[in-house]
Amino acid sequence: MSSTDPKIEAIGKFFAAYATYDLDGMRAVLTDDIEWTIPGHHPLSGTKRGVEEVVAFFTELGKSGFQADPLFLEANDEYVVDIHRGWSTEGVGKVDTMWALVWHFNADGKVDRVHNLSGDQHQMDNYVWSNYTLAPIPQRLG
Repeated sequence: MSSTDPKIEAIGKFFAAYATYDLDGMRAVLTDDIEWTIPGHHPLSGTKRGVEEVVAFFTELGKSGFQADPLFLEANDEYVVDIHRGWSTEGVGKVDTMWALVWHFNADGKVDRVHNLSGDQHQMDNYVWSNYTLAPIPQRLG
């Protein structure tokens, strides 16, 4: 696919916004009811439902200085697959691994589903547990 594919351009805009933690720029690419699935067994994993949950997730990643360097983007009619290096710059330990994301686009050209796949899930799980805590039980159950 050509790099001028509008879906690839949208992912490029998302990564540019991500690089500067421009949350409104990230929101512009996503549907209001997006579902974004983060793998793992840690406090930040699971499916984020709705753009505000996704933005809250990226706000937490921002506290650890997470960076992404896209290496490969390919599109078909509905999907973009991206491969990127993702790493942390702050916190205890580190994350520096490859990630594959599967982005689904709706008929309006916005991202409505994303599935993350980690090149080293154990590394990410250990990093998150070392740097993030769960909310107290009453808040988790409320």
